Amino acid sequence: MSNNDNPFAPSAGSGYGAASVGYGGQSVDQAAPQAPQPAPQAPQPIVGSTIIGAGSASGDSGPLIKDTTTAEFTADVIEASKTTPVLIDFWAPWCGPCKQLTPIIESAIQKAGGKVKLVKMNIDEHPAIPGQMGIQSIPAVVAFIDGKPADGFMGAKSQSEVDAFVKKIADSAGADDTAAMIEQAFEQARAAIDAGDINGAAQIYQAVMQHAPDNADAYGALAGLMADYGQIDQAQAMLDQAPEQFANHAALAGVKAKLELAAKVAGLGDPEALKARLDQNPADHDAAFDMAQIENARGNKDNAADLLLGIMKADREWREDGARKELLVFFEAWGPMDPATQSARRKLSAILFR
Repeated sequence: MSNNDNPFAPSAGSGYGAASVGYGGQSVDQAAPQAPQPAPQAPQPIVGSTIIGAGSASGDSGPLIKDTTTAEFTADVIEASKTTPVLIDFWAPWCGPCKQLTPIIESAIQKAGGKVKLVKMNIDEHPAIPGQMGIQSIPAVVAFIDGKPADGFMGAKSQSEVDAFVKKIADSAGADDTAAMIEQAFEQARAAIDAGDINGAAQIYQAVMQHAPDNADAYGALAGLMADYGQIDQAQAMLDQAPEQFANHAALAGVKAKLELAAKVAGLGDPEALKARLDQNPADHDAAFDMAQIENARGNKDNAADLLLGIMKADREWREDGARKELLVFFEAWGPMDPATQSARRKLSAILFR
């Protein structure tokens, strides 16, 4: 899927790593993402000519309705359905209900505006495919999505029933397309962050939030981005304003943990003084604990974990197992798939079960 087909993608020419990123109609030269006021609202993304939900016709230039043969079935149905859902209508010239269904289903396809295609197969001339699919009576209609049978019906139906069936198939495929576009958008946002384009990543998350307002992952990702880049008040505001259904979502729980850690770090001492204390006395667990907080705030996750693991190796009972408990807080803030979490968990297991 190209950016031109994805309304969540960054606009053309906004290349990652740019020194100045256009955002909200202004030029932003700093690294931190810009906070929505009072709640995040995304600019309408215009990418190519496709806006999600606009009901545009399929980009495939093939006919909406056609006849097929045994030899052409794979191309006309299996392969074509990977781009646009395809209904295959099995019929025969002697079948009265088939003749009744034909204008009804063709009308429904036309109303769908290119979101679904219709392929018709005469079973008298081409019996192999319906035989393989176990078609025992006609008319029989089978919907293919992404190369696989997804739904179907047999017998003549009313116009309203067929219209509803075609709409269901179009909506089902549209939901799959949206999920794929959101996943692609998240990959692009991660790439933007890796390239230093923090505002670009924020714009992508906001575009997802606009088109999929029930996506807690995008909401949490934007709040987390603000927390990571020092916009603590804005991140907290997003948590406070989060929709009720997001309350227990893991993405927001991670942001909450980050903010709690940031609050702790704000009250810690001078990092250089703590380092000097550790150099003089490696068994100064209080200094190691505080330094772990600072290292985590700096983004040095492995160092932060190693400091806490060092305390555990020396004294499991220190502060009533406080080093392990704090490490678990780190894990929640980092997320279970973060490499630092996975590495530290292995080290933790080695200590606990040695």
